[in-house]
Amino acid sequence: MLRRLYILFSFIIFSSTAALAANPFDGGWQLEAESSTIGFLSVKKGTIAEYSEFATFSGVITPEGQAEIVVALDSVDTKVDLRNVRMRFLFFETFKHKDARVTAVIPPAQIADLAQLHRKTIDLSVTLSLHGVDANVTAPITLTLLDDNTVNVSTVQPIILSLADFDLLEGLSKLEEAASVTITPVGIVSLDLTYKRAGSGGAAPVVAQVQTGGAAALETTGTFSREECVGRFEILSQSRSLNFPANKAIVTEDAKGFLDVLSDVVNRCPDLKIEVGGHTDAWGKADWNQELSRQRAVAVASYLIDKGANPARLIAIGYGETAPLVDNDTAANRAKNRRIEFKVLN
Repeated sequence: MLRRLYILFSFIIFSSTAALAANPFDGGWQLEAESSTIGFLSVKKGTIAEYSEFATFSGVITPEGQAEIVVALDSVDTKVDLRNVRMRFLFFETFKHKDARVTAVIPPAQIADLAQLHRKTIDLSVTLSLHGVDANVTAPITLTLLDDNTVNVSTVQPIILSLADFDLLEGLSKLEEAASVTITPVGIVSLDLTYKRAGSGGAAPVVAQVQTGGAAALETTGTFSREECVGRFEILSQSRSLNFPANKAIVTEDAKGFLDVLSDVVNRCPDLKIEVGGHTDAWGKADWNQELSRQRAVAVASYLIDKGANPARLIAIGYGETAPLVDNDTAANRAKNRRIEFKVLN
């Protein structure tokens, strides 16, 4: 009797192992976000390292070994509320680029022996889509088979990304200005991912749609406090993301994504009166710059009113060229002076 049971158990284990070896991705694998982490280190002032994570992401590996991960950039978690807001609006510009995507192909034959080894390291070529840029990165990763239906995928060492490769240097500069620090222009990324087998014989798993915008952000729900409102309006002013056609006060399609985010903040600060201030550089006649800045402030306020803001709470003012942030001596400085600022008045 014992011999028969031993033979039966051996057959079950052999069959399971053989099936896994034949196709380690049989049925596909679904990323378990609650037991996974995606994070990055940033280094400021040359020596101070800060670790941040993303709270919302989804991923799969198909039976063919095609892997995809989608990360909601709005879910960045630095453990500090206003630092999260800076990362979202100044650095990642999530009103334009809502998510990051990682895609790769893991050839099943490359890890067909995972069932016997239980742990294997491979060099994986992945495509990272971030901030409107696609870049190829090769990194060593370790796959650890925890049981027949659970596998862990983790980076062997942090992946170092050049921010210049993803057109993020301007956002980095805005972060440095806002926080008055210097930041090393690299991102040091690590992943620790747990996948569960989706099942055998059914439809291949698909990446779940992730929430973006305020729904993904780790922040106060409902009405913001005065401190939270003031901080957000300062940061949104520093983004300099409201660009107008030359000599015009038309809200462009590109600007609407930013204004939609701004309208959410305005509507969640219901008791505060807010100044919408228009500013120009010093080129052109002062009288025209004054009027143009006023028209642009009015255009922004009108858009926010159309999105539900109380007109009595918005004060549109044009300052023209009278309140520059910096000298108007270079093209870069003049661009900084052409801006819309938001200020809490009461």
